[in-house]
Amino acid sequence: MYAEAPIVREMNRMTAFRFVASAALLAAGTLAAGAAQAQGSLTLYCSVQEEWCRPMAQAFERETGIRVNMTRKSSGETYAQIKAERQNPRGDVWWGGTGDPHLQAAEEGLLAEYRSPMLRELHDWAVRQAEISKYRTVGIYSGALGYSFNTRTLAQRGLPEPKCWRDLARPEYRNEIQVADPNSSGTAYTMLATLVQLFGEEPAFDYMKRMHRNVNQYTRSGAAPARAAATGESLIGITFLHDAVTQVVAGAPVKIVAPCEGTGFEIGSMSIVRGTRNMANARKFYDWALSPAAQNLGAAANSFQLPSNKNATIPPQAPKMEDILLIEYDFVRYGSAAERERLLQRWTREVRSGS
Repeated sequence: MYAEAPIVREMNRMTAFRFVASAALLAAGTLAAGAAQAQGSLTLYCSVQEEWCRPMAQAFERETGIRVNMTRKSSGETYAQIKAERQNPRGDVWWGGTGDPHLQAAEEGLLAEYRSPMLRELHDWAVRQAEISKYRTVGIYSGALGYSFNTRTLAQRGLPEPKCWRDLARPEYRNEIQVADPNSSGTAYTMLATLVQLFGEEPAFDYMKRMHRNVNQYTRSGAAPARAAATGESLIGITFLHDAVTQVVAGAPVKIVAPCEGTGFEIGSMSIVRGTRNMANARKFYDWALSPAAQNLGAAANSFQLPSNKNATIPPQAPKMEDILLIEYDFVRYGSAAERERLLQRWTREVRSGS
């Protein structure tokens, strides 16, 4: 045995100190990483406009620390993706888009049941959406269907103002109309189901065949026709009225029309994907998205739907639903898988593929 020299003892103390300090830093880093990992992530399928999807994802990330992976697609496209992924779900929450494909997905077992504590704050129409889906989807906003037209283009061409659905089948509007494809767009499917309920199925399909001659393009996105009318690319764009309001607010020379015969409306919806690996985070987003603060982000993103939370602020630019002649839209029937698929197949066969 021998005694350590002072310098050796000092070196040993310094080595021990460095070891302890390194271990502490490593432990702190591990704890921090663990805390960050504990927040986890969320895969969000968003079916409203990109300008609203992104602020929603960013606001939720800031508030919770949960990393959001967001993909934006139309409601029809998102439904198809969720169905294709049913054996290996990749998404957690489907937020936005018309309620019909959400209801179909619920019926087909693609969505998870969840009864949010926020339901008590919602309007009856939003709660009804949850009830008819057995709490597999819920209403987050509502908006009426209609169209807009470019006033400058109309004046230049000396055409009459369209005021009704029937006007859109008139020969003077040949190649002047843009509308989405109902196979990809919930907006266009709402139009299809609206016309069937408004006129009866056979007259509605006869009407759509005649209007088909006036359509210059079937878009993938339901809001795209409003932008086309705003820029003059097309004279008339069939969309939800709030999408046309967005163009008016931006200064576009368009006039908005709620058709004289009456029109349908959407209940934009939100759902949790069945089989999600992030159920806790999915429920956090679900509850947060139903809060007034989250729903108020719509107006800030120039989206002017009627929010489902009673305490959310209704944008002053939003179309006044009480001033629009609305049909009693049958969400149960037209959101069912069998009826939706039947009508889409008939539309594709007789309208899109017809002469």
